[in-house]
Parts: sequence; structure tokens; C-alpha cells
Amino acid sequence: AQCNLGYCYDYGFGVEKSYADAVKWYALAANNGLAKAQYNLGSCYYYGKGADKSYTEAVKWFRNAAEQGYAIAQHNLGLCYYYGHGVEKSYAEALQWFALAAEQNYVESQFNLGVFYENGLGVAQSYTEAVKWYTLAAEHGSAKAQYVLGVLYDEGRGVEKSSTEAVRWWKLAAEQGNTPAQYNLGTCYYDGYGVQQSYTEAVKWLHLAAEHGDLAAQCLLGVCFGFGYGVEKSDIEAVKWYRLAAEQGYAQAQYNLGTCYSYGTGVEESETEAIKWYRLAAEQGYAQAQYNLGICYKNGLGVEKSYDEAAKWFQLAADKNYA
Repeated sequence: AQCNLGYCYDYGFGVEKSYADAVKWYALAANNGLAKAQYNLGSCYYYGKGADKSYTEAVKWFRNAAEQGYAIAQHNLGLCYYYGHGVEKSYAEALQWFALAAEQNYVESQFNLGVFYENGLGVAQSYTEAVKWYTLAAEHGSAKAQYVLGVLYDEGRGVEKSSTEAVRWWKLAAEQGNTPAQYNLGTCYYDGYGVQQSYTEAVKWLHLAAEHGDLAAQCLLGVCFGFGYGVEKSDIEAVKWYRLAAEQGYAQAQYNLGTCYSYGTGVEESETEAIKWYRLAAEQGYAQAQYNLGICYKNGLGVEKSYDEAAKWFQLAADKNYA
């Protein structure tokens, strides 16, 4: 009853919300050994809700609950060791607590174990073990685990390489709104990789990822509009998506926007604007932009003619094997 009353004050259920009163009741129940109350009290200290923020106190109560087998407390104690909050940072200790929670099917801990084994944090690196834990998390509905599992199947790390399996996991993650998975799924449909080629499906998934801010998706969606792949051709829409990614520093989109200004495609032709965007992409090492910038200097397009500058940019592009 004490813990439940604390919960009511914590969230304002049937009483006026009061973190201080929540802490009071959680503390009474926690001191009586109730694991759930100990975890809740730890969370109050961790976030400074109703009590002065104290990672040390948070760890104390998380540990009390964790040692009683309370999975979410075990997970949070693992996070404290991972970040060094209230305890000395230790990947090995974090791994131990994540493992205890993961064995109780706590999904976030299963995902974290995958990360630890994939990257060799506190344990010898093992892609096989990483796949095991990512798979458990993915089967329990973790979108980020589904995405990472797709990547491992795509690259053949810890599993036999399989584009079909990669697509299967990316689709599950994408349907839950995972942006990187939406982009990857879009590219799979665009290229016919692991799935029947379909520009219409590609545009569907690229559009979702683009609206969630994925720069590569915005750029490729611009390509689809520019060529009419899976959508009605629209140079104006192409420029819109190129610009959105270009203004956030995506080199390929900067180059594409530069070409639009060079040829007056979807925008008024402007050598000055073309040079601006070519230069931004070229300075990031984008070979096609370096070559085009060289051409501009060679022919005096939008800049003062300079063979030295042209040679400089041609050399940079050539160094990247741009023919």
C-alpha cells in the first residue's frame, strides 16, 4: 500500500501530484524491503524528483532491488556502471547486471548485451553472442535490435550473410518507425537487394525516413523526384529534398544541388550558386564535386579562371580514382 500510494503521488492518480510525498511513501516501503519501492526510490534520486539528485543514493536503492532479482533495477544498475554514475565506471560490472536482467527477458538489457558483445565491452568480442542477444531483443519487439540484426545479416557478421534476412529485420524495425531501417529498406527496394525491385516501395520508405530527418534518405528521395522513379517527376520537389539535406551538410546532396543550379533544373540557373554548393561538397572530399569545381575554374564558370585552382581540384578528384 505504501508503494502504491507513492505511485499515486508520483503520477497524480487520485491525488494532487507531489514528488516529495511520493518519495516519502516509496522510502517507507523501500525500508520495509519492497523491491519495487526500492527501484522507484532509486529513480527519484537518479532524476532528482522529490529529493536532491544523488547518483550515490540511486545506486544504493537500485542495488537493493537488483539483489532481490528486480529486473529493471538490475538494468538501471548496469547503466550506472556503464556511465559511472554513483559508482566507478566498469563495463564488466555493467555486463553482469545487464546479463541478470536479460535472463529475465528484460529487452533493453538483451539489446545492451548485444552491444557489449559486438564491441567487446567488458567481455571478449563475439559476433555470435551479439547476434544471440540481438535476436532475443528483436524477437521481443525491439526496433533498434531488429535494425542492428539486419545490419549483421547484411554484412555477414556472426551469421551467414543474407540480404533476405537483412530485409526481413529492417522491415520489422521500419514498421515500428525506426528511421535507419526505413532508409535501408528504401534502398533495398530501390536496388532490388534482398527483395523484388520497386521504386514505388522505395519512395514510400525513403519518404518516411526523410521526414524523420535522415539526410541520405532526403538526398535519394530527391533523385527519385528528379528522375521520376516511383513518383511523378518533379524537378522542384527534387531540389526541395536536395536542399534540405545539403543545408545540413550532406555532401552528395550539395553536389546534386550544385548540378541543378548549373543546368537550371528546378531552380533558376546560377553559376555562382552552383560553385557554392560544389565547393561545400568538394571540401568534404566528394570527388565528383571536386572535378566539377575544377571544370569551373578551368573555364571561368562562376569564378575567375585559374588553371592552378583547376589543377588542384582535378588532382584531389584523381586521387580518389575519379576518371
